[in-house]
Amino acid sequence: MNYTITPEHLTEALARAHRHWQERHGETSASAASVPAAFTIAVSRESGTYGAAIARAVANRLGWPVYDRELLQRIADDMGVRQKLLESVDERQVGWLNECVGSLFAVPAVNQYSYVRQLVETLFSLAAHGECVIVGRGAACVLPRATTLRVRVVAPREHRINAVLREHGITFKEAATRVESTDRARNRFVSDHFGIDALDPANYDLILNAASFSTEECADLIIAALERFRKHPMSSRSTQGSQIIAS
Repeated sequence: MNYTITPEHLTEALARAHRHWQERHGETSASAASVPAAFTIAVSRESGTYGAAIARAVANRLGWPVYDRELLQRIADDMGVRQKLLESVDERQVGWLNECVGSLFAVPAVNQYSYVRQLVETLFSLAAHGECVIVGRGAACVLPRATTLRVRVVAPREHRINAVLREHGITFKEAATRVESTDRARNRFVSDHFGIDALDPANYDLILNAASFSTEECADLIIAALERFRKHPMSSRSTQGSQIIAS
């Protein structure tokens, strides 16, 4: 399950992403609605649940690009790449994008540091294109509910510690420390920058217990949830409560 992001992985992923943006841009119809029509899957995960591996399994099945924490940071840091992403947003979606970003930054809890602004613009630009899987960086809590399947992957503490222990070849105590510090940092990021509690189950559509399902089974459940949402009008998703908890 160990997966290291290398410069080669980043270059390849960014190339795939750019092709995806171009394809989406070319497919856009001038008569389409003023909001994104395609879904985005946003995955939030506890440390030691292999949430990134689950996201990649989903993306592979759907033929979508996956943006994990490292890739999102690279895009947000790299002004050239980010600029291309912003420019590739179709004209009909520019108003929606500006409205979403502007509304979020009107909230006092949102940190005004340039990196966070870049990250938020990146997240909403990806959502404007749709048909991608985003891991972490608060995407599951920030992106619009109407077009985002928001997934949270959890597992019992001991299960997660043992997973990290096996992956990194460290002691139980070291693994426990790593799990706790990683979770704390992730939760603090969402809370500090967006004023949202990442632990609140009400912020997600689907909550999966990774101790009960394999990576492929988790992918099955996520895709099934996506298909269910696709059958319902997007306008109804903002008012209907439809949370699924699988354990």
